[in-house]
Amino acid sequence: AIDKEVKRQIKLWESGEGVKQATLGWDEDAGKIIIQRYKERPDEYRYFPEPDLPPMVIDASVLDEIRARMPELPDARRARFESDYGLTPDEARTLTDSRERSDAFEEAVRAAGANLARPVALWFIGDVAKHLNERGQEAELSDTKVTPAHIAELVTLVESKAITATTAKDVLGTAFETGEMPKKIVDAQGLGAVSDEGAIDALVTAAIEANPKPVEDYRSGKQSAIGFLVGQVMRGAKGRADANQVAELLRKHLDA
Repeated sequence: AIDKEVKRQIKLWESGEGVKQATLGWDEDAGKIIIQRYKERPDEYRYFPEPDLPPMVIDASVLDEIRARMPELPDARRARFESDYGLTPDEARTLTDSRERSDAFEEAVRAAGANLARPVALWFIGDVAKHLNERGQEAELSDTKVTPAHIAELVTLVESKAITATTAKDVLGTAFETGEMPKKIVDAQGLGAVSDEGAIDALVTAAIEANPKPVEDYRSGKQSAIGFLVGQVMRGAKGRADANQVAELLRKHLDA
């Protein structure tokens, strides 16, 4: 019963709920704690001093020593993630729901650089979490072939525009399957971003010539029509072109 109550209280504190004063019971058959009733005020317990037990006075130095030995608690880590890395409260909470995941995040940040902390966080919260969820609700990065170093390298490639975000999603999937580092995957499969403006311009011209209706719609004032044309160019570039650059070149041609 004590072991169950310890686990129950740990779970409550980690979730941010806190522990309410309550009268508890133990169901021997079910092997679980039963909350019989909550008590709103301490005086409902009718506490009274025990004459044989003197008051315990704990020196401040003892408390300081205990604090120094304690691991960083979730609330403190959330606050630090917000202040040090510029994360939103929701982002910080998601990353600190699991100590192992928050440790992996910080290891990736150390490898990628603090200036890339937020992009690293967004990858952990988004695509990395998706891959972990596919492997089970309690899956952690350590259960897979991917390490924090993989995530750091992937984010660095995206942020330096060596690959596009679309390509990065595919690279991450391959990394989860094979354990290969992102740059090695990119080099082996020739997935580097198409940055040559001349090559992209040729794809833009081809998309304009092959799709007269969206071109006419755009020139008639339907701004959303350019989205279709961007998609056609990205398809021609196999996702390796920068979508913003593509849109800019399309407007340059269509507005001329």
